[in-house]
Amino acid sequence: MKVKDKVVVVTGGAKGIGRALCERFHREDAKTVIVSDIDIKEAEAVAATIGGAAYRTDVTKEEDIVHLVNDVEQRFGPIDLFCSNAGVATGMNPLTENAGGDSNDLWTFAWQVHVMAHVYAARILIPRMKARGGGYFLQTISAAGLLSQVGSPVYSTTKHAAVGFAESLAITHKADNIRVSMLCPQAVDTPLLRAVPTGPQSRDGILSAETVADAVIEGLDREAFLILSHKEVAGYMKFKADDYDRWIRGMNKLQISSRERAQAQAGQQ
Repeated sequence: MKVKDKVVVVTGGAKGIGRALCERFHREDAKTVIVSDIDIKEAEAVAATIGGAAYRTDVTKEEDIVHLVNDVEQRFGPIDLFCSNAGVATGMNPLTENAGGDSNDLWTFAWQVHVMAHVYAARILIPRMKARGGGYFLQTISAAGLLSQVGSPVYSTTKHAAVGFAESLAITHKADNIRVSMLCPQAVDTPLLRAVPTGPQSRDGILSAETVADAVIEGLDREAFLILSHKEVAGYMKFKADDYDRWIRGMNKLQISSRERAQAQAGQQ
């Protein structure tokens, strides 16, 4: 897919990867770039720099996504590319003592942002895209959805579920000319990463959001289902599939080293 002359929506578009995507889509001559975010002031600031439009959207609320889609299509025309990019860093604690110990509220919040927001967008857009002969979804997930995130069962589990939904979306609607790409980066220099403790997520380097946006443009051009900004992830996926038990042992070592690092940092404070 070429973004030129397309109507594009990006949720979580005010900061980080979302902002970089909005700016890059603008440089690719998208017809209109919609900057959707719960922080409307930041969204408006980004939209002002690219000649786009800003919407306040809480992606945990289906009615907000319905309003976003309805209003955008009424004002700017059919949405060609919907980027479900909003995400949250939840339960990132390498010192966790219980994989099931986080509160129900935290689990529910992460589930709403990382899974149901994608479902809500598909629920309203799939019938419309089918009727007009096709469309495209880009879903920002994480390498944690393919592998895992040491120290965050909530994040890992909801991102795995997001991968599952992206696969279902692609499988079910390929014949409808509806394409799906999922973006699965490792560490990216964003406010989300800066909000969590330093750990194994940065072992292969921290990329700029702009570098990730470059990978997205290349992946969309190929209509690739899996877009990897960190190429190492493909090797890790193969390592995991070849010997699951060996992979679990390796991840356990990372968990232990991450815990020791966090304990040392806590002791220095």
